[in-house]
Amino acid sequence: MNFEYGINTKLVHAGEHTSRNVTALTSPIYQTSSFVIDELLPSGIKHGTYVYSRVSNPTLTALELKMAALEGGDAAVSFASGMAAISATLLALLKCGDHLIADRVLYGSTYELLTKGAPRLGFEVSFVDTSDPECVAEAVRDNTKVVFFETPANPTLKLVDIRKVSEVASENGAKTIVDNTFLTPYYQNPLELGADVVVHSATKYLNGHGDSLGGIVVSSSEDATNIRKGVLRDLGAALSPFNAFLILRGLRTLALRMERHTQNATQLASFLKAQKLVKRILYPKFDRNLELNPNLRTQMSGYGGMLAFEIRGGADEAVKFLNNLTLCKVAVSLGDPATLIEHPGLMTHAVVPKNEREKLGITENLIRVSVGLEDIKDIEADIEQALDAA
Repeated sequence: MNFEYGINTKLVHAGEHTSRNVTALTSPIYQTSSFVIDELLPSGIKHGTYVYSRVSNPTLTALELKMAALEGGDAAVSFASGMAAISATLLALLKCGDHLIADRVLYGSTYELLTKGAPRLGFEVSFVDTSDPECVAEAVRDNTKVVFFETPANPTLKLVDIRKVSEVASENGAKTIVDNTFLTPYYQNPLELGADVVVHSATKYLNGHGDSLGGIVVSSSEDATNIRKGVLRDLGAALSPFNAFLILRGLRTLALRMERHTQNATQLASFLKAQKLVKRILYPKFDRNLELNPNLRTQMSGYGGMLAFEIRGGADEAVKFLNNLTLCKVAVSLGDPATLIEHPGLMTHAVVPKNEREKLGITENLIRVSVGLEDIKDIEADIEQALDAA
């Protein structure tokens, strides 16, 4: 840099423009809003040039390329949160007058988006049990454009046959969107089973440390471009470079963490079976009798760290149980190193009307557990003493 520049110029520019030939072992945080345009063409900015971090950023690109590779998609788009990813995807694939089929069991905010937000935008929504492909087929209309579901579902852990539902959707000219947050690409790859779009709350297992928010969409190049340029660019729910860096960091240990989460969850499910105050246990590996589930989908290579159980009694006993936990933390979210336990009816799914929750199995005594990475004996001991207190 020219040493004749003044102090204020040096403060702004000195050391900022380093060699682009340096290859860092860890993807750097490009904590910048704008990028310098090296060459402006008569036709405009050259395609692929970084311009503004609301649309693209090298740190975000590193995350998007990694997620596209993990999910087997052509491209990915990152967002500030999982809900931003879901909202943008629906806005990109639907227009006023289009019809959407969604599963009845959904994360509370997704449910509220579809029940309150979609009608304001002119989308028609039908809620069905997507675990029965015939229900999906019966709900299809001439204007059906999207089928959306989670598998396993939040919080009941219900499984949906991705291949069969995707076939129904495709035969009727609709696209299938799968929320793969619970299992991650380590255990499940919906695109390989016929789905068109995969969405994630990267806040959860992908990051895995409970210290950043993020969302990811993986799809075809055409859909990704439509989502990025048609929605993200204009609505602006962009992921920050720092959060992208944290999610990239988390992804490097995803396999190790998912194996441990699953190991602990499997053992905890067996432990809960022996507890007199536990009425019912929901975990994808087992049926209601905690025998190996004969209907386990071949689409899953593992079971994940999420389970739910019903405590005997009602809301009072459930709340008393939660308030007596010491090691396990009462908190929303999931996928953290710490075991997080919550009451869906009072917390993540409180926006769903009570009568609707009851129909879906989200009862007043249902407890959801994101099983952490602690020693399983310590998790069991804490849950046991809290059950005794309840």
